[in-house]
Amino acid sequence: MTGEYSLLELGRVWARHRRVTVGLPLLLALVTAIVSLIVRPTFTATTTFVPETSPQGSRLPAGLAGLATQFGISLGSEASKSPKFYAEVVRSRELMERVLLSNYVDNYGDARLPQGVAVDSTTLLRILRVKGRDLADSLYRGVKKLNGLVNVNVNTATGIVSVSVDARYPGLAAAVANRFVEYLNAFNAQYRQSQAREQRKFVEQRLADGERELRGAEEELRTFYDRNRSWQQSPHLTFEEGRLRRQVEIRQELYLSLKREYETARIQEVNDTPVITVIDAATAPVKKSKPKRALLVVIALVLGGMMGTFWAAGVEYLETARREQ
Repeated sequence: MTGEYSLLELGRVWARHRRVTVGLPLLLALVTAIVSLIVRPTFTATTTFVPETSPQGSRLPAGLAGLATQFGISLGSEASKSPKFYAEVVRSRELMERVLLSNYVDNYGDARLPQGVAVDSTTLLRILRVKGRDLADSLYRGVKKLNGLVNVNVNTATGIVSVSVDARYPGLAAAVANRFVEYLNAFNAQYRQSQAREQRKFVEQRLADGERELRGAEEELRTFYDRNRSWQQSPHLTFEEGRLRRQVEIRQELYLSLKREYETARIQEVNDTPVITVIDAATAPVKKSKPKRALLVVIALVLGGMMGTFWAAGVEYLETARREQ
């Protein structure tokens, strides 16, 4: 009976203060709906890609790779080929500045223009209406604003990277998302070519050293033959000839190995242009992503109902306390 009495009393409180308990949620929902209609919609375009890495990794032998590390030459690592690496590159300042300074057609979703009519393109920095004291300050503000409009997710199980971009117009959102992948692909090719160039320079230096060492070993063996015509008759000279000959063979084998690696590095420097495999290119979204008007109206109704209930309960409590006094 107590629960029923409490519910009954609550219903009476609602009825006595229906202007607040009913009117406030409706008013709040109406205001929320009007504001959501006034606010310009936001469209989200998403593109997904997979970084393409070399399955064989570095072609340098382990010994040469270790020697290159001792000289302070970085020939790449698996971390620089991971999807998380590319996700961080997307949010890098340099890449975002390139996207901000790129030109885009500024007639996306403009109802004043006929369908298909193109206007002069302008930079994304100007489309976002970012202003600063100078270009550097504008780029700084633009990077912060663009960083809030870009969302990057990495699927650790599949290695798929998704880049989502929010914009006022659906076409602009798709264009910016695809531009990110385009510039990321250019960075990827340039970075890999730079690695191949460093690898080729290192192997080239080692090849020159190997050739010089081989020539020195061959010269020592030739000098030994010139000075010792009858070396076969002396055990000591026979041992010395064998040692010198083995040095020549070792130097020759190392030189041939370096020669093959050098030719491979030269080919890699020209052809090592890995690309990013785009799974889904960004397309202009049909539906807006923000604001979600129905959800906002429901939330406004719930919050308004809670506020009206608390207000009515507070008024009833004060009136009861006043009567008791």
